[in-house]
Amino acid sequence: MRAAMRMGLIVALVGTYVAAQEQHDVPGATPSSASADEKLLTIQEAEAIGVRNNPQITLGKLRALQAREFVREARSALMPDVNLSVTGVDSNPGSRIAAGNLTNPILFPRAAAGATVNQLITDFGRTTNLVSSSQFHAKAEDQNALATQQDIILAVDEAFYNTLETHALLQVAADTVKTRQTLVDQVQALTDAKLRSDLDLSFSKVDLARAKLLLLESNNNYEASLSTLSAILGYPDRQNFKPVEPEQQTSAPPLLDATQLIQKAMQQRPEIQAMQNEVTAAEKFGRAEHDLWWPTVNASGVVGQAPARDDRIPSWYGGVGVNINIPVFNGFLFNARAKSADLETEMKRKKLQDMEDNLARDVRNGWLDTQKAYARLTVTQQLREQANLALELAQARYKLGLSSIVEFSQAELQKTDADLQDTDAKYQYRVTQIVLAYQMGERR
Repeated sequence: MRAAMRMGLIVALVGTYVAAQEQHDVPGATPSSASADEKLLTIQEAEAIGVRNNPQITLGKLRALQAREFVREARSALMPDVNLSVTGVDSNPGSRIAAGNLTNPILFPRAAAGATVNQLITDFGRTTNLVSSSQFHAKAEDQNALATQQDIILAVDEAFYNTLETHALLQVAADTVKTRQTLVDQVQALTDAKLRSDLDLSFSKVDLARAKLLLLESNNNYEASLSTLSAILGYPDRQNFKPVEPEQQTSAPPLLDATQLIQKAMQQRPEIQAMQNEVTAAEKFGRAEHDLWWPTVNASGVVGQAPARDDRIPSWYGGVGVNINIPVFNGFLFNARAKSADLETEMKRKKLQDMEDNLARDVRNGWLDTQKAYARLTVTQQLREQANLALELAQARYKLGLSSIVEFSQAELQKTDADLQDTDAKYQYRVTQIVLAYQMGERR
């Protein structure tokens, strides 16, 4: 009879406090209550804002535009050089320059206007190699600009999913506080009724305090993730964003093995393509420096008229000529320039090799991380299910008086840890997928 009365009282108290818990205030942040000024943000909107606002994107585009102007600058040496001149001279008629020069041209008072045209005929490929070198350098800057954009998009995606994860963990912490507050209220009522000991009440209050600490830490992490996301999107102040969970199903990792992924990454990664172009540009520049020893052939032409002149000077003038410049000795300047260009080319080849080695390592590690994160999804899901089952059994045993509060408290801790592990596994797998796609150069 007494056992039946005891069980009836426990059931009544549990039902009363569960109903009252719906109006119980929990200190700390409440993720489910959205403020009026929250701005919904999808991952596509976040990427667009990051690309539009981040100054590194603009800087990369400006460098690419500057490199294209260098191409025009180098190509200008192949074009004619035309100058118009107007000259007026007042001098002692018939005098000559006698000091400061080996020549002694005659000076005449005159006023004349004319044009001068200079055209490079050939320098045996030097200028052509310079143009080609600048073109490959411009291609490299285009790839660098794309790589910068991919870096920004990766940072935005990581910050976006980190904010989603911290918000989900905050919800887990808030739910844990509510559950443990309910337990404290129940044990308090049972203790007051002399059906539970003060030790049970102390254990339940310790668990509640731990849950509140977890809630405070989760709220701080969520605020920090929002600040990081706002900064990456180009805002000086923290924005009150509410990231929207993407509507995508969890897909399995790519079926290709790491070797195949590495081969694709070598073909698609913009940093690798940029460095390959830099190596080619250095090779072309090295050839141009070696071509300094070849002769340079130029043609020149002049034409003009002198309306005001000495009677001994014709009213117009004109002439054409060809000049061949053959380098003989300049203090080993050309040798040093050619050697320096060769060394620069070799350094860039080694840098390309180092980048390829690092990329192969990153892709392989990213592939392994993705495989591990995907396998972890199943394990954490099973862990969560078993923790929920263990908590239900421990709760039932505790209500029936068959176990102590220690067993119940341990089951609650295990459930909270399982919820946190499962939530973290879900978002970490998404992040590993994003990182692997970035390493392969597929996020364009």
